[in-house]
Amino acid sequence: MAGAIASRMSFSSLKRKQPKTFTVRIATMDAEMEFSCEVLDHDVPTEEPKTFHFLAKFYPENAEEELVQEITQHLFFLQVKKQILDEKIFCPPEASVLLASYAVQAKYGDYDPNVHKRGFLAQEELLPKRVINLYQMTPEMWEERITAWYAEHRGRARDEAEMEYLKIAQDLEMYGVNYFAIRNKKGTELLLGVDALGLHIYDPDNRLTPKISFPWNEIRNISYSDKEFTIKPLDKKIDVFKFNSSKLRVNKLILQLCIGNHDLFMRRRKADSLEVQQMKAQAREEKARKQMERQCLAREKQMREEAERTRDELERRLMQLKEEATMANEALMRSEETADLLAEKAQITEEEAKLLAQKAAEAEQEMQRIKATAIRTEEEKRLMEQKVLEAEMLALKMAEESERRAKEADQLKQDLQEARESERRAKQKLLEITSKSSYTQSMNSSTTALPTDLPSYNLISESLSFDFKDTDMKRLSMEIEKEKVEYMERSKHLQEQLNELKTEIEALKLKERETALDILHNENSSRGNSKHNTIKKPQAQGRRPICI
Repeated sequence: MAGAIASRMSFSSLKRKQPKTFTVRIATMDAEMEFSCEVLDHDVPTEEPKTFHFLAKFYPENAEEELVQEITQHLFFLQVKKQILDEKIFCPPEASVLLASYAVQAKYGDYDPNVHKRGFLAQEELLPKRVINLYQMTPEMWEERITAWYAEHRGRARDEAEMEYLKIAQDLEMYGVNYFAIRNKKGTELLLGVDALGLHIYDPDNRLTPKISFPWNEIRNISYSDKEFTIKPLDKKIDVFKFNSSKLRVNKLILQLCIGNHDLFMRRRKADSLEVQQMKAQAREEKARKQMERQCLAREKQMREEAERTRDELERRLMQLKEEATMANEALMRSEETADLLAEKAQITEEEAKLLAQKAAEAEQEMQRIKATAIRTEEEKRLMEQKVLEAEMLALKMAEESERRAKEADQLKQDLQEARESERRAKQKLLEITSKSSYTQSMNSSTTALPTDLPSYNLISESLSFDFKDTDMKRLSMEIEKEKVEYMERSKHLQEQLNELKTEIEALKLKERETALDILHNENSSRGNSKHNTIKKPQAQGRRPICI
């Protein structure tokens, strides 16, 4: 299947016309080329410029097994994605959302809420217009549901996301089917479908479920004469099926598709050729190499993230210590100011006590002098006694005030000592914090240098070598079996998710906007019909295609 995307152009020369020469310019991701070509027997429009679409002619049955090269897988993914968006392949709404999430993973990589903010899918075409019109949902609601699944695909590379997209798409009913309008002998209009599994006959209004199918291994011969096409089954008891097409050119195209698909169908059921085996071996080696590279990069990324987290934690701790040191400095300054104020107040109180003691002494001296100079007269004596009494009362008050001031001075001295003790403890705590900060800074300087010293992984291909021995192949086979089991489990989980999404958005569906294909798909789902079991039903029913 590696050559399925090869841009081949073959032109018939039965009815030879005047050749037309065109200059074709092809631009790819890696290079741009220009060449001239002659169109011999095709009706090519005359307007410029002309657009040529190089598409896969034959579809793989199993994309994971048959698409060996990564560029083949990518181009085929783009083709299938465009066919689904253009509604050439019918896709149910819930599956459309899942496919859109894988397409976003392939384009944007892992989901990052800081980068992929609301509205980042506003300009992307991810869902068929039929699905968007079928529900009363805003673009923001669709984006929310796509992003919810997109976030679950973390860790998938672009090629893995594209392959998951193709594995889901290849199970859709219209995947890989080429439809042609035909008429049977009775003139009834029908559709002929040609795909990788065989030939199918459809009603024109139902392209999902074939009326009858002819698997390639049950067809003995296919031929055409003019506009009549003949299919001869391998079982001779079944009548030959004949139909007419509109043009001879259509019969030629049908025959080419039949020959190519039949050849690929038989080739898939035989042992791979040596060339294909070599290609698959190279693809496995390349896949293993890329897997190792991704694992090394993931480990390095994890180590860097851990180092950055450690550095951030140390920086946060350093800032916390700096804040504590600042607060300790402020507390120390407040303690020093309080101690100075208390010392000054104690000094003032002590001076006031000395002044009061001096006044008390002077009052005592005045009292003694008054007693010594007794007044001769009784009146003077009485007045003198009254003055002495007042002087004694004043002296008593002065003594009490002096004692109170002395007690206050002692209390201030005690407060001063406590303030100085608090200042000493604050200085001691500041010294401890300063020593911790210097230790943290040394740790931080050694840690922040960690990301640059991390072991880096050299991605030069010369340093990578693989020796796949028998034991390696057995181990690889066991891993493949394990992956298959995991894939089945994921498929079951995926189906549950699809059913949950279908139930969730069912209430928003506009029944009047349902297309005929939507109705047919719902009927098939309710009956349990799928793309694969509809092919086997006619075999059990003893069909006779001539009666269609």
